[in-house]
Formats: sequence, C-alpha cells, structure tokens
Amino acid sequence: MRVAVFSPVWFPVPPNRYGGIEAIVQLLADGLVEAGVDVTLFASGDSVSEAPIVSAFDTAPSERIGESYWELQHLLPFLERRDQFDIVHDHSGLVGLTMLGLTGCPTIHTVHGPLTGDPGDVYRKVCSIVPHAGLISLTHNQRRPLPDLPWLANVPNAVDVTRYPTNRRPGDALLFLGRMSPDKGAHRAIRVAKRLGRPLDIAAKCREPAEIAYFDEFVAPHLNGDIRYVGEVDHTEKCALLASAHALIVPIEWEEPFGLVMIEALASGTPVVAMRRGSVPEILRHGETAFIANDLAEMIALVDRAAELDPARLRQEAETRFTVARMVEGYLQAYETMIVREPASVLSAVA
Repeated sequence: MRVAVFSPVWFPVPPNRYGGIEAIVQLLADGLVEAGVDVTLFASGDSVSEAPIVSAFDTAPSERIGESYWELQHLLPFLERRDQFDIVHDHSGLVGLTMLGLTGCPTIHTVHGPLTGDPGDVYRKVCSIVPHAGLISLTHNQRRPLPDLPWLANVPNAVDVTRYPTNRRPGDALLFLGRMSPDKGAHRAIRVAKRLGRPLDIAAKCREPAEIAYFDEFVAPHLNGDIRYVGEVDHTEKCALLASAHALIVPIEWEEPFGLVMIEALASGTPVVAMRRGSVPEILRHGETAFIANDLAEMIALVDRAAELDPARLRQEAETRFTVARMVEGYLQAYETMIVREPASVLSAVA
C-alpha cells in the first residue's frame, strides 16, 4: 500500500512551537513507517520525518497563513505524482479535500476543525462532489452537526507519552495553553485565576490579526505579576509549565473537535479542569481523570479540587487511550476499509 500523507502547509512537521495538526502528522507518518507502510509525507522542506518528504517550499510560509495561493502550491507536487499512490491521507483542510478528492485517488481526510456554521456548509457541498473521499472524525461529538457525511472511522489524536515527563512539582499557578481566541477563552481563564487569587501562566499562539486584536482588548489589560503571558512555547517549555501547574484550565466556549492540550496534560500527570463542551466529555472522565464544569462558577469551585486527581492515574489514561500505536492502527484499518470501498486501488496496490 502506497500512502501519501498531506500536512497543512503553514508550519513544519513537527512544529517548532504551535501546531497541533503538524504534531499529529509527524507521529502518524513515523508510525506508518515503523509499521512497514510505504508512505510519503507532503510537507514543507524544513520538516523532519522518518518518511521521505516532498515539498513545494523550502520553509513553511507561516507568515502567509490563510492565503489559498500557498495551499494550492502545496498540492501541486502530489498532482504531478498522483498515479504513484493508492491512497492519499489529507490533513490540510477543505482546499486539500477538494483538490485531492477530485484527482480520482481514494482520499481519506481527517477533519481537524468544526462542522458548524460556514465550515459545515462547505464540507457538505464538497463531499457531494468528491466521489472518492472518506472522512475521519477525532471524536463522535464532532460529527453531530453533520452525521450523514461519508464518515469512514473515528480516530482520536495521540501523544508520544515518552516525551512527557511526569516529574510533577505543582505550585499555585494555573495554566492556559492554546491560541488567542474568544472560543479558547484566555479571558475566562483570567477571571478564574482572579476569583481564586491564583497566578496564571498564559502560553498561547498570537500571530494572526484577529488573535492580536483579541489579546490587546481582553488579555493585555490584565497582565501583571500574577497574570503572565509567556508567549508561544516549544515542547520543552510546555512540559515545564505543565509540571509546575496546579491545573490546566480549559475554559472553552465552542464545540472543540478534540483539544490536544488535554491529552498532553494527561501524559504529564497534570490535572485538567475543563468546560463541558465539544470533545471534553469524550476525552476526560469527570472525577477520575479531570474535573468537568458546566459553567464558569462551577469551574471556579472545582479548581481547588484538582490536587485530588492522581498523576499516575492520569498518565495511565494517556498510555491506554491516546497512544501513537493506537492511532496508527486506527488509520491502517481506515486505509483497508477505503481500499475495499475503492476496488481500483487494490489493482494498483498489487500491480
């Protein structure tokens, strides 16, 4: 089986700092190689992988994020080689699903974003005209707005637990990890910290105009010695913050498709206090591996209970449910299902 794996174009694989999708793509590509799959990774030239890499750019054009011209450029190397593959596995978004799905090559597309509002409308239209595509969800809740799309499998994200030390040395500070967005809720994390009189470390991507505007209005006015913006952190810095945090606060107000930071916290043995939205109830177990709140007042009340959670139990949850091996196996099963669905690819695979 010859598989092409497509990463988003905007960040290298693995990412230097922010880039949850790119982190997953790296784990998947390397895991497929280890499983003996003939895989080619389509990513920027500054990426690193056990798989051979084909690139349209020497470095990821992070400063041009969101410009479709660069996304189309990213797809061209595959279009020139599409007959070399039995399956293309896309993680790059709707442009990738549309263009790759129209090539005739069986296409698997992992939906990393929401399916509500405009994105959901576009997914519905694209899937109606792309005959060779199967979709992968990250959680079952992610499918709820559009359960009739051509779903192939549900494959949760994973972490390499060996890269997350469990040397917990918790202090009083709370931690917010993610990006600057009202949906993610850094401003709500600030409210929680202030109500409890606890310090708060905010580690978040803040590059795009909307992120900067949100930061300037809702976050920057509250920064002081206790409410700290530490910037966009790399893996080592993230692990240090998780190790020292009393708890990771996830005050989301949207239907989050997954939430990688939550399983990173589990792998680190760091308690999570999260809002009951989106993927949260599928990933976390209230009172066992996290505390899940129905509103901000309940979140404030639950924070002080975070120390009740056993770090070893949290780590065990990551090692059981969110391993790379489990994710890779889920995708391999999806590839086999797709080959059965698309008999022409079987002929190609055994030629």
